[in-house]
Amino acid sequence: MIPSATDATFSLTPALAGRTTSLVFASPHSGGLYPDDMRAAEGLSEATLRSAEDAAVDRLLAAGAAAGAVLIAGRIGRAYVDLNRAPDELDPILVLNCPEAPPPGAKTMAGYGVVPRLAGDGTALYDRGLTLEEARERVARVHVPYHAALGGLMQTARDRHGRAVLIDWHSMPSRATGPNGPDVVLGDRHGTSCATGLTRRLRALFEAMGWRVALNRPYAGGYATQIWGRPDEGFEAIQIELNRRLYWDETAGGPSVGWARCQSGLNRVIAALGEDFA
Repeated sequence: MIPSATDATFSLTPALAGRTTSLVFASPHSGGLYPDDMRAAEGLSEATLRSAEDAAVDRLLAAGAAAGAVLIAGRIGRAYVDLNRAPDELDPILVLNCPEAPPPGAKTMAGYGVVPRLAGDGTALYDRGLTLEEARERVARVHVPYHAALGGLMQTARDRHGRAVLIDWHSMPSRATGPNGPDVVLGDRHGTSCATGLTRRLRALFEAMGWRVALNRPYAGGYATQIWGRPDEGFEAIQIELNRRLYWDETAGGPSVGWARCQSGLNRVIAALGEDFA
């Protein structure tokens, strides 16, 4: 049964009282709710529909509150609206009468714009075109409030602490990098979106657990990292991609035997960050 959406398109988990820091955690792709008006292709399986979700990443970040980080997490599934794309990245193959400007980027033309045409496994999500009004209404209802809330969190953190640091948490399918690929990919837009010391610190923390870490390949950071990666203005951002093989059974669609170990390791990383930014 595909879960249906409620009015709440995102959730907020504040830092514990007295522990607030400049850290803002985000999990834009952990949502698994789908509005009834999606009208996906007939016969599309739930597994396919949800194949692009960063399954349970928000649950892995539970230690953030005690470490002084506020967490914003998307609740609407990524196949409905992708919160890590620019709001005007509309796919002209999917959206009828799509504006010609701005020209769509490579990811959008590949089927993964702000309103995706393809599921994470490459299956077509629709057997119809979407009207321009339909696509824009989705963006207004889901994308706009999420990013307004994220913006408020970042502004508040900078006002209080002189610096706001966004850690944008994601997961990647194990097939994305192959069996010998990295366990973690840090994306700092090639050294431009945050202080180099933060990237080095995160790499050291993950490698201390024996995890393989890559920088910017194949993920250098998406929309949130791009718009908030402005160190000269007191805003920093880095994207973290966790390989799902660490914690998730991609066939069964649930936590794997590695869940507890991954959770424990992330708790240590998060606690260390909390101390760094205390």
